[in-house]
Amino acid sequence: MIDRRIHRLYRHFQELPLSMRTLFTGTLLVVGMGYMFGLIYVYAQDAGRDGKPGLSVDDIIISYSGSSEGTKLEAALQGPMSSMLPAGDSAEIIRWIKDGADKTVYETTVQPIVEQNCLDCHDGGNPHLSNLDGFENISTLVAQDTGASLHTLVRVSHIHLFGMTFIFFILGFIFSHAFIRPIWLKSLVVLTPFVCIIADVSSWYFTKIYTPFAWVVLVAGGLMGASFAFMWITSMYQMWFYKPPEWVDKTDGHGPEADD
Repeated sequence: MIDRRIHRLYRHFQELPLSMRTLFTGTLLVVGMGYMFGLIYVYAQDAGRDGKPGLSVDDIIISYSGSSEGTKLEAALQGPMSSMLPAGDSAEIIRWIKDGADKTVYETTVQPIVEQNCLDCHDGGNPHLSNLDGFENISTLVAQDTGASLHTLVRVSHIHLFGMTFIFFILGFIFSHAFIRPIWLKSLVVLTPFVCIIADVSSWYFTKIYTPFAWVVLVAGGLMGASFAFMWITSMYQMWFYKPPEWVDKTDGHGPEADD
C-alpha cells in the first residue's frame, strides 16, 4: 500500500513554476555533461596501465600503489599517454628503460623522440605534469613505480571532496522534488553518493598499504555513477513528462505528515 502522507514542505516538480523547472533543467544538463567528461577523464587516466585494454582493478592498484613490474614512465606510455606518440617510439622508450636507461642511449635515441612528441606539454612549465626535459628529469620517472605520491593524493583529495559534494548536493536538492515511494528508497539514493565519496577517497590511501582496497575504489565509483544516473534521469523525466498521483497534486500542506 502506498503511503499517502506528504510533508507540508514537499512540492513535486509539476507544482513548481516554469522558470524554476527551466533552471533545474539547465543545471542538470550542464552537471550531466561535466560528470560525463569526468568519467572519460578517469578512464583515459587509469585504463590500460596493466597493459590490457579497459579499466580494471589492476589499473587502480598501479595508479595508487605502483607496480613492481614497471616504472611510472612505462605505465604512462602503456596507459593514458599511449595515443600521444607512435607505437614504435613508445616501444623504443620502453626498451631503453628495460635495458637500464643508459644516458648515452638516451641522448642518441630517446631524447629526439621526447623532444618531438612530449615537450610541448612536459617541458616543466606545468607543475601538475611530469617534467621530461633532460636526462636528470626523466630519470626520476624510470625508477621503481610507487604510485601516486602522498602530496598528489592530498592535493587531489580536497578538490575531489569539495567538488563532488557540491555536485551531489545540487543534484540531490533537485531530486528531492521527485515523487518516489517508499521514502526510505529515495533517502537512500540521496545518501549513497556521499558515502561513496568518503569510501572512494579514503581507499586511495588504503590501496597504497593494502592493494585489495582497489576494489572499494571501483565499487564506490560504480555506485556513485549509478546514483547520479538514477537521480538525473528521474528528475528530468518527472519534471517534464510524469504526472504524479492526483492526491499529490492536491496537497494543501495540512493533515498527517511523512518525511516528504
